[in-house]
Amino acid sequence: MSAKPKRGPRPVLHATTVIALLAASAYLTVELRKEEQAKAPAVQAVTDKPALRSGGTDPGSGDVTWERLKSPARTVLRGEDGGVQATFTDGARTATLTGPSRTFTEPTGTKSRVVTENWVRLMPEPWIKGAEREKWFKDWFKEFSGSKEDDLFAIAFQYVDQAPVKKDDEGTSYAGDASFGPINPTGSPGNDYRLEESDFYDYLGISYTFRDGTTVQPEAIRARSMDCSGFIRTVLGYRARFPLMATDKLGDGLPRTANGMARSDLGTDVLKLAGLGPKDRPKSIDVLQPGDLVFFKLDARTKDRLDHVGMYMGHDTDGHKIFVSSREEVNGPTIGDKGGTSRLDGNGYYASTMRSAKRL
Repeated sequence: MSAKPKRGPRPVLHATTVIALLAASAYLTVELRKEEQAKAPAVQAVTDKPALRSGGTDPGSGDVTWERLKSPARTVLRGEDGGVQATFTDGARTATLTGPSRTFTEPTGTKSRVVTENWVRLMPEPWIKGAEREKWFKDWFKEFSGSKEDDLFAIAFQYVDQAPVKKDDEGTSYAGDASFGPINPTGSPGNDYRLEESDFYDYLGISYTFRDGTTVQPEAIRARSMDCSGFIRTVLGYRARFPLMATDKLGDGLPRTANGMARSDLGTDVLKLAGLGPKDRPKSIDVLQPGDLVFFKLDARTKDRLDHVGMYMGHDTDGHKIFVSSREEVNGPTIGDKGGTSRLDGNGYYASTMRSAKRL
C-alpha cells in the first residue's frame, strides 16, 4: 500500500473579518474589518444591471454594492467609492480580492517589481450568479476577506530562486527554491538542456495517490524539480487543493500538461484558443485578471499542442503585464528576463507566442 500523500501545513488563520447577516432586511449587512477597521454597513442585492450606490446611514460610511458584468459573466463587489473589492467569475473557483498592498520581486532574474493589492484565492465551489447568498460563500468570505493567509501569489513565490525551505511536521520540504528539471544527457544549452515532466510529487519526493486511485512514485533524479505545468499543479493543486488528474486522461481535475489544462472544460476561457499559429495570437488581452492561467505555443516540435503555461500577476511598476512560470532557461519558477521577458504586452517572445487564457 502506498504512503498517503503528505500535505503542506495550512497556516494558522487569524480572523480579520466579521460578517453579520440581517434576514429581516432586503440588504445584506457586511462588516469588513481591515487595517484601519473601517466599516461599510449595507450591501445591495445583486442585479443584472449596474447597481447604484445609495447613501450610508452612518457619518463617514457608505454602501457597497454587488454588480453583474459580462464578457466574461461575473459578479463584482464594489466599495462605497465605486472601487472593486472582489471579483467572482461564473464557472471559476479563483476569486480576486482587494487587500493590503504587497511587492513581489526576483532580484536575481529581473528588475521588474509587481506591487499589487490583488489577493487571488480558491473558493470551495465554482461561482454562479447569486452565489453571494449561499452559505458556503458567506462562510468562505468571512474567513478570507481581509485575511493575510498565503494566497496563490504568495505560494507561487515560495518556489522562485533562493526561496527559503519550508517543512511540514513530518519533515517533508514542501516549499523552497525549485528547479525546472534534471539536465538532459542528450541536450545542450538552449536546446532541451533540461528534461520536462517533473511534477509536484517529484519535487516533494513522495508517492502520491490521486482521487481515482492512481498511485505515482517520484523519480529521485527529479527531486526539487517542477516543469511549467508541474509548477501550476503544485500551487493550485497540492497547496491550494484544486483536484488533480494523474495524467491528461486519468481521473478528474486539473490535467497534467499545459495543453491538457488549456483544452479542458474547467473554469472559464477568458481568451479562447483560436489556433496555434502566429495569426492566432489574441488581438487584445485587456480581459486578463490576476490569477488567470495563460497558455503559449513556443516550440514547433510539439505540433498541435500548447507547450507552456504560467499565471498572470497583473502589471509591474513599469506598466507591463507580467506572469510567473517555471522555465528551462532560468531553471525554475520565475518572472525573470532570461530566455524571454515575462511580459504579455508588446511583441516580445512570450507576448507573441501566447494563445489563450483560462480563469480556473
